[in-house]
Amino acid sequence: MPRARARTARHRRHKKVLKQAKGYEGARHRLYKSASTAVDKALSYAYQGRKQKKRDFRRLWIIRINAAARNNGLNYRDLIHGLKLANIEIDRKMLAELAVNNPTGFEAVAKEAASHLAKS
Repeated sequence: MPRARARTARHRRHKKVLKQAKGYEGARHRLYKSASTAVDKALSYAYQGRKQKKRDFRRLWIIRINAAARNNGLNYRDLIHGLKLANIEIDRKMLAELAVNNPTGFEAVAKEAASHLAKS
């Protein structure tokens, strides 16, 4: 039986990495070894970036909610606490959306939260 060699498999693997490195400059898109390290690093940054994006959006939503809450005489902490007391289950993304696009709707939610805060 003839000896199996890794030629085509290696060639395909190298082609795949070099294709992923398309757009990189210099040796990073030409040479397998440097392309491989560059692609590995890029993939790890992409993974971290997907996690970071979630954090960044949550921070943005909280900033928007706090600004709108202060316009209605509350702060962020009191608004969230009041919503929990009122059993209003609305996430921060939707609250921020209300604050930006529908200030009257946000005002109604804030009044409800403030009324339940006053009761407790």
